[in-house]
Amino acid sequence: MPSRKDAENAVQTLLEYLEGSGAIKREGLERTPERVIDSWDEIFSGYTQSASDILDATFNGEEYDGIVLLKNIEFTSTCEHHLQPFNGLAHVAYIPVDRIVGISKLARLVELHARRLQNQERITKSIADDLETHLSPLGCGVILEASHGCMQCRGVKKQQAIMTTSAMRGVFYEKQESRSELLQLIRS
Repeated sequence: MPSRKDAENAVQTLLEYLEGSGAIKREGLERTPERVIDSWDEIFSGYTQSASDILDATFNGEEYDGIVLLKNIEFTSTCEHHLQPFNGLAHVAYIPVDRIVGISKLARLVELHARRLQNQERITKSIADDLETHLSPLGCGVILEASHGCMQCRGVKKQQAIMTTSAMRGVFYEKQESRSELLQLIRS
């Protein structure tokens, strides 16, 4: 595995590619390789976390059998194709059987997957997979809405385009009325 110094040297090479050799000597760029790697350690912190650690603490659901929804979870991720940011809102829902999870855990699960090199479809599917695996709910639903930097600052340059992805499992997939109730709750 490359060392931190190798990563900093790679950033220095990119800076020299952009500005020419000797660019690193400019005052504003002297510590840029170090700062970039510091920021990437935070931006890509999802690689150091696991869903089982996040979802391991559950509580007695006290026979609650309705939808649990945490909506408008802000997230930022990085497109694995262009290394451009994409950001938006995640809506995460499940119907518990016996156990519930603290709501902050749902937001942490979104962060876990968003803080990796990603595509939006994979984040959506991975969150739903983790909910199914660790909570065994009657159903779960995940909807992500995001704007993508790779479409805004390059290529087609569409500033207002929003991509929406969804993963519906269990009763949210099987029963139209359950899916409709979830969508109504998200819109309200």
